[in-house]
Amino acid sequence: MKRPWNRINPNVYSLMTSCEEAGYNMNICTYVSVVNIKPKIYLISIDKSTLTYKNLTNKPVSIVLQSLSIKNIKLVKLLGKKSGFTYNKQKFLENRKLTSVWKGNNVLNDCCFLIELHKLKEIHEMNDHCIFTFEVKSFENISDDFLLFQSLIENKIIL
Repeated sequence: MKRPWNRINPNVYSLMTSCEEAGYNMNICTYVSVVNIKPKIYLISIDKSTLTYKNLTNKPVSIVLQSLSIKNIKLVKLLGKKSGFTYNKQKFLENRKLTSVWKGNNVLNDCCFLIELHKLKEIHEMNDHCIFTFEVKSFENISDDFLLFQSLIENKIIL
């Protein structure tokens, strides 16, 4: 039987972060929750060893939460297993025309929804992750073909 934290089936997300000096980076997130309604606030847990974490602690210019669709499944290993410190994800994605521009930000094609976020604060550092809160600035719904955590297991991408 699976461990309790692997018995969930949330959406799979990618968080796009950009900084003036470094372009943008994208990662994979599953630890994502809405924690307030007015205003809309998301809580996202970020691995502290990642470029996404560095971007978030170095005054990010843009942040977009992207809910991946099943069409994005082949990008999960790239965005989740390769480090933005050693691999240029931006170049890979753009060379293959896998991104488009939304509100001046590079985002993945074929997402289910996009949410432009404003970082509120870093609220808790743990051993390997840090929790951040973000306020929703704007959003766009695109489709209902969600990539779910269980799909990653079934396709032997994780676990």
